[in-house]
Amino acid sequence: MAVSRYQKDIITGTPQRLATASSFLRLRDAVRSGQLSTREVILAEGQRLDQLAGQYYGDGNLWWVIAAASEIGWWLQVPPGTRILIPTSLSEALRFS
Repeated sequence: MAVSRYQKDIITGTPQRLATASSFLRLRDAVRSGQLSTREVILAEGQRLDQLAGQYYGDGNLWWVIAAASEIGWWLQVPPGTRILIPTSLSEALRFS
């Protein structure tokens, strides 16, 4: 079943926050301009962006925040050794989305 960007969270009833092209660009630009601080991680063999999002944010569905900060267009094809930028504050990152 496809997920709609307008779908509401089952528990809270609030709209889910899903990435769009414009939120991707705003996050990318915030990192480029230094408005959003990040930590650098080098992707290891077998690591995926959803795993990193789960590790750093507690939610693998926020992989798109890391993809936007790292300027990665297609997150499923990120090779090991890629420099990944992870916003240090999720709440700050979501302000730009």
